[in-house]
Order: sequence, then C-alpha cells, then structure tokens
Amino acid sequence: MATPGGRIAIIGGGPGGLYTAALLKRRDPDRQVTLWERTTPDHTFGFGVVLSDETLGGIEHADPAVHEALQQNFIRWDDIEIVHRSIRRTSAGHGFAALGRRRLLEILHTRCHALGVDLRPHTEAPPVERLAATHDLVVAADGVHSTTREAYADVFRPRITTHRCRYIWLATDFAFDAFRFEIAETEHGVMQLHGYPFAADASTVIVEMREEVWHAAGFDEASPQESVERCAKIFADALGGRPLRSNNSAWTTFRTVVNERWSHGNVVLLGDAAHTAHFSVGSGTKLAVEDALALTACLAEHPDPRLALTAYEEERKPVVASTQRAARASLEWFENLALYVDQPSRRFAFNLLTRSRRVTHDNLRLRDGDFTAGVEREFGCPPGTPPMFTPLRLRGLTLRNRVVVSPMDMYSAADGIPGDLHLVHLGARALGGAALVMTEMVCVSPEGRITPGCAGLYTGRQGEAWRRITDFVHERAPGTAIGVQLGHSGRKGSTRLMWEGMDEPLPDGNWPLVAASPLPYKPGSRLPRELGRAQLTDLRQQFAAAAGRAARAGFDLLELHCAHGYLLSGFLSPLTNLRTDAYGGSLERRLRFPLEVFDAVRAVWPEERPMTVRISATDWADGGTTAEDAVEIARAFAAHGADAIDVSTGQVVAEEAPEYGRSYQAPFADRIRHEVGVPVIAVGAISSWDDVNSLLLAGRADLCALARPHLYDPHWTLHAAAEQGYDGPGAVWPAPYRAGSRPPPTGRTDAPKPRLTMGS
Repeated sequence: MATPGGRIAIIGGGPGGLYTAALLKRRDPDRQVTLWERTTPDHTFGFGVVLSDETLGGIEHADPAVHEALQQNFIRWDDIEIVHRSIRRTSAGHGFAALGRRRLLEILHTRCHALGVDLRPHTEAPPVERLAATHDLVVAADGVHSTTREAYADVFRPRITTHRCRYIWLATDFAFDAFRFEIAETEHGVMQLHGYPFAADASTVIVEMREEVWHAAGFDEASPQESVERCAKIFADALGGRPLRSNNSAWTTFRTVVNERWSHGNVVLLGDAAHTAHFSVGSGTKLAVEDALALTACLAEHPDPRLALTAYEEERKPVVASTQRAARASLEWFENLALYVDQPSRRFAFNLLTRSRRVTHDNLRLRDGDFTAGVEREFGCPPGTPPMFTPLRLRGLTLRNRVVVSPMDMYSAADGIPGDLHLVHLGARALGGAALVMTEMVCVSPEGRITPGCAGLYTGRQGEAWRRITDFVHERAPGTAIGVQLGHSGRKGSTRLMWEGMDEPLPDGNWPLVAASPLPYKPGSRLPRELGRAQLTDLRQQFAAAAGRAARAGFDLLELHCAHGYLLSGFLSPLTNLRTDAYGGSLERRLRFPLEVFDAVRAVWPEERPMTVRISATDWADGGTTAEDAVEIARAFAAHGADAIDVSTGQVVAEEAPEYGRSYQAPFADRIRHEVGVPVIAVGAISSWDDVNSLLLAGRADLCALARPHLYDPHWTLHAAAEQGYDGPGAVWPAPYRAGSRPPPTGRTDAPKPRLTMGS
C-alpha cells in the first residue's frame, strides 16, 4: 500500500464522503481525489441536519471556508419543548445549530469543485476490488446499506441490529421555535413527533411509533400520501393545522451498525458504513464529519498509511462506541415510551431529556435551573435538598437517603464467621453516610459457600459475630440501616478466593455441589448434583433458619439472592434449569422453588422489617432470561410480599456477552419499576452522585446501589453531599468526623490577584 498522496477513491456522496474529499484535496492539492455518487443532492434522504459546537469547531480549524458557508446558513435555537397530555414543558439553554441537508451537500459540492475534486454524480462506483487495485486509498462512505462493507463482511465482521419502531422523515413549511417532542396517545397506541427547524421557513418532522402500533393504525397498508396526511392530522396541534410534505419518504426501521474492524488493506469505512447511531441523538452526520476530520489528520500524521488507518480506528472507535451507547439508550426509551406516559408532566419531560444519560441532573440544572427546580419540587425534594438525599420508607424502615452500599464479597471469613475486616469494612461505610449498608452474600450452609472465605449464618457463633457488627452500625452511625443478603452458591461453589482465581475450583478440600440441574458453570468446573425433593425441603429450612439468626443479629433488612447464577438464580434461568418436574419448564415452574424459599424466609422475618430480592434481569446470552421474563419474575416476588427488587444482570452463564456502559443495568430496573409498580434498586456502573440524582428524578429507580465507588471512597455519600453544598438530615456527618465535612485546601490560594489591565 503506497502513501495516499496519489490516487484516492471515495465511494458515496453524502456529507461524510464529500467532506473527506474536500479535506484530503485541501491537505494535498496534488492528490487525485475521485468521488462516485449514484444520485445528486436533490435526491437526498431527510431534510435537516443538526451539528454540535464541538463538531463545528473541528470544521472551522480544518477548513474555514466550509465553516463560514455553514455559519451563513445555520438557524440556531436553545429550547426543547415537550408536549405531553396537552401540557407543554420548555427547557432552555441547550444550544442547537441546523441547516438543510440539501444545502449542506450543495456547500460541500461547491467546496469540492473549487478544490478540484473529480465528482462523478449519477455514476455507480466501480467494484471495490478494482478501486483498491488502482488507487492508493479507498474510502467507503456508501451508507448504512454499504456494498463495500458487505463485500468484505468476513473482514469487517458487521453486526446489524434492527429495532422495534417504524419512523418516517417528513418536513413542514414553517420553523418550530424549539426542538419539539410531542406525544400522541391514540386508540392504536403511543406515537411521537420529533421536530426541529432547519431554515427560517422549514422544519424536519419525524413521526415514530412501535411496530405493533404502526400495524394497528393501518400505516402498513396506507399509501405514501395517505401516511403523510394521517401524520399531519394526528399531530395537527403541533403543526398548527399545516400540512406535511415528503421527499420520497417511506416508513423504515432503524438499524444499528457496528463493525469489528473498519479497514482492510487500503479500504476504510467511514460514516454510516462503519457505524450508525439513532436519529434521536442527532448524530449521523456529526459522526461522519468527525470521521472525515480524524481520517485526514491520521493520514497526515502517519507516513505509513496502514498505521494511519489503524490510528484512525483507535481514535474513533471509543468515541463512536460512547455515542452508540447513548443512542441505544435513547432509542430504547422511545421504544418503551408507553411505560412513561403516566408520569407527571415535569418528571416525564426530565425523563425524556435525560434518556441518553448524556444530559444529567447537574448538567440540566446548569442549563435551566428553573426547569430543574420544578422537577425537584414535583419529586418531593425539600428546599435545597438534592434528590439523592430525600428519604424512602420500606415497611417500618425509613431510609434517610437513596444510597445503598452494594453487597461486596470480602472472602475473609473463617469458618463462616465474620471478623475484624468485616467490622471495619461495613462499619466504615456505615459511617460514610449511605442510608443502607449491605453485607456480602451470607451463606445458609457450609456447602452453600462460594469459597472457604465466605461468611455464613448457619451457626450461633456466626450470628453473634454479625451482632457485633450491627450493634456498631446502630450505635456509631445512628440513622444508617444494615441489611443482610442471604444466598447459596449452587453450582458456583467450592472455588478459590477471588484473587487466587475467580470461579476456579479449589485444588483440594472441595465440598459437594448442588444445583437445579447437573450442569457445570464452565469447562473445568465441578459437576453439581441435581437437587431432589427432600433436599429442596432441607434448603428451604436452611434459608429460614439463617433468616431467623439474621433477625436476632439485628439486621434491618433482608435480601434474598436470586441472581448471578447462584442456587436460586439457577432455578430461574432456562439455561441452567433443565428439570422436567414441577420445578422446571415454564417460567411459572422455574419460579416455584425461589418463591417457596422467599415465603419460608418471609414467614420468620419480622413483619415490620422489609425484604428485597436481587435478580439477574437478563442472562446476556441467547435462550436465557429476557427483560420480559424479568418483569414477570419481579411481579411474582412482589405478589409474595417483596418490598423492592434489586435489579442486577448476568453472571448466570460463563458464555455471557454483557453490553457494558455507564448505568448499563438501570434500564432493566426502570422497566420493572414502571411495569410492575414495585420499588427498585438500580445497580451497575453507577459511579457519580449526578448519575444517582438523574436516575431518581427521572423515575428510573428508587434506590441506587454502588459497590466500587464505595471501595474507592468509604465516605462517598458524605462527600457527595459536601460537593453539592448539602448539609441536612439526609447526610449526617458522625461527630468525630464533622471537622472533615469540607474539602481540604489543595494548594496556595493567596497569590495576589491582577487589579489593572494596562492599555498599549
């Protein structure tokens, strides 16, 4: 592969392809840059394009001429309007810039012509293999249906996901004065309008709805013109009775494109050919333009073009992955819109604005303090109180804030007896301000331990040791509750301490394993024995006996561990429960034993003390527990008296493929909360107090459980209060620590300040 200073082929005349052509030619006028495009700008898909200030800054730096032309055509606005059940809520301070897609393409065409790019409209590009053989570089910007990507699918390894909504791009001949979201609750289901201006006299209008709503409304049988007219009628209030217009628009479903690799030899993917992100975060053109900027820069910085393409991938992939996570959260929010329409109007608006997790409570408070203050009042925040420091009542227990120290195995017990490390670990975090501190999974029998270092509640001595810890919490951290999580390891037991080899069998001293079905956790794991009826009875009694000891030990809350592939979780998942008796088969049957255990525990657990259940809401594996199953599992436990559901995911099968990301498990809690109507505890990469406030205020969770942040900082909750300027009953500093309630100075601050500016 030669240095790409000679012949460059670009496939596709969208914004990404055109801008790449212009940048490469401007960088080196001696290059021969040829661009093939099957159509012309007047055949473009869509109407308006939104660009961020960050993207515009990159354009200005790379090509001031293009930036100046864009500035002359932009329409700008700051507000987002959300219309929900005839109530309009406006949030200010967001900042948008848009122009017509056709005008954008005209600007880029003009720039390419001026620079000497060889543009070939109405022309199909030659086969990519031929271009690769005759050019130094081939840039495939040929869109979501990229033929280049398909030609080298074995190399790029694309994953394409089709989503649940139908949508159509339309326009109207007037300018909205804000980015507008309007919700229509029709006899067929919920529909939504996304609208924004792109010219002084024109706006983009996208109408979107679930596939089943689209069918029920008859859009599958409507002609294109009938669809346009019906959409205008449904959203007549938003449009002021004006008509909508089409540009060969058709109903379609969004497809998320992810490629494992973006380059092959001298062929590189760019824009929608490499990746897509849902239009509700306005990112398609933005990402393509940023790809063009990065590719051009990497080619300039690396003489070896192969290194340049590798650098381009390494630079862009993390950025794109982050955008795609945000876009996925946004599109799923709109897919599940029907869950949220009963929310109060301000909370609904806040929920919509924060759906992608890129706009947060703190960020929105800075943009529009009045709007956010209204949402806080509707939530019930006392004046000056962040959402996370509002109390919550579960049965007879009132939690003074919404922070939970998540269960974290210490693997440091001796014969199941918690020692000084447990006292210091749990005691320190109780002093740190969280409302509820949870123990690690406490095992109900010696055979129920995960490792030899796991704690138990199967002897009186263990109960006495736990009493020492609960007494400390209640005496030294008054107002802090301490909860116990009861569980049994099942097929994941008899393994080494985590730091000696997680999930690896013990080299010696093993104990027999039991499970719903005789399946090892992973290759090399020990084989468990399938539980018989008599053993199931014994296990129920073990759980009940441990619960009785927990009550006498002074715990305030009990959580039943039905997640992460341990014994009770193993009954729930169809991947780990292959039984053919009354405890296997349908979800109702798979629930039977965990519910029997729950009932046995609830019968001995004091009536006034709450019980929660931790579940894995998905197995992250084909054929496993689904989000829909999780709703039914939560519904069943709630019907049996669970006071809250602690919604985790995964760790059920070794071959899982989780979709990690910030707050990545929260959507499962959100769905359960809205479909079942039970309080939920959200977990999973919740790392900031801003995340906690955002989840609570949007109605996605009632409590937030954090593990690693509390390992990093035992006083995480108190520090969150200090950083937000809060000093109230939701975050009480222990008397000996009160002097540390303000951040210490970090350096000299007494340097003289400049007083005068001297003129020249």
